[in-house]
Amino acid sequence: MKQPLFLEPVFQERIWGGTALKEKFGYDIPSDLTGECWAISAHPNGPSIVKNGEFAGKTLIELWTEQKKLFGDHDTEVFPLLTKILDANTDLSVQVHPNDEYAKLHENGELGKTECWYIIDCEDGAEIIFGHNAHTKAEFVEMIEKGEWNHLLRKVKIKPGDFFYVPSGTIHALGEGTVVLETQQSSDTTYRLYDYDRVGQDGKLRELHIDKSIEVSTIPHRDAVATPEQSTIPGASITKFVEAEYFTVYKWDIDGKAQFEFKPFVLASVIDGQGTLTIDSETYSIKKGDHFIIPANAGTFEVEGKAKLIVSHV
Repeated sequence: MKQPLFLEPVFQERIWGGTALKEKFGYDIPSDLTGECWAISAHPNGPSIVKNGEFAGKTLIELWTEQKKLFGDHDTEVFPLLTKILDANTDLSVQVHPNDEYAKLHENGELGKTECWYIIDCEDGAEIIFGHNAHTKAEFVEMIEKGEWNHLLRKVKIKPGDFFYVPSGTIHALGEGTVVLETQQSSDTTYRLYDYDRVGQDGKLRELHIDKSIEVSTIPHRDAVATPEQSTIPGASITKFVEAEYFTVYKWDIDGKAQFEFKPFVLASVIDGQGTLTIDSETYSIKKGDHFIIPANAGTFEVEGKAKLIVSHV
């Protein structure tokens, strides 16, 4: 089968969420505290549903299990990737994710979580927390115990179009007024190190996971630098942001008619503009806010129009 799979996003309410997913993408969000659009997901905490074609109504989990041919030669039990759009209306908790080995042992076989961020939009002067300043584990623990968060945590200024690669073990947090597209391993395991003493909807301080955070954090911090590679083809300029163990991520700036061919299955999110996707002589309209999968070994396909897409594959 060569037909693309267009997917219905799943929305998650968060204490730090807002309304940007409605304002910027036109999504029908559940509340004014909507923090996450799980755009392409086969995670049990929010599986996407196919909108078109012979598999309409099926979840991506069902397709991964029942229609392996769509995804090529993969021996992994779970769909490996998860694409999100996040609306950080206020600061996210300072957090860290485990690697595969730790998560498998301590989180019921869940995958670890290496991720990356493309900054779609942010307020002037917006920041993220990316890494820490402790040189040893003892220093890391001491600064946590003394509450020396301003000394411990590294802040980085951001602007629209920036990209950050965030391997498991990296202390991180999105700052207020930021909208990002996140490509990650299909995992929902997060350890909260610090949360600004916020209370949840139950009126209690939100749970922290300090011991696990200390166990999995990379100490000292190491910047995982992704060096973007630029290239052009007729109708598009392409930025390859990262080619790493779990995913390769690109930005396609389409201006005209561009032709592509990939052997692995491809995840695509339209973050701006509109156009058409032509595959196997069938043409589909695409617009900002659409998310779809091109099946493995689909052959050549064309994207035409004026649009910006974030694209990934394993």
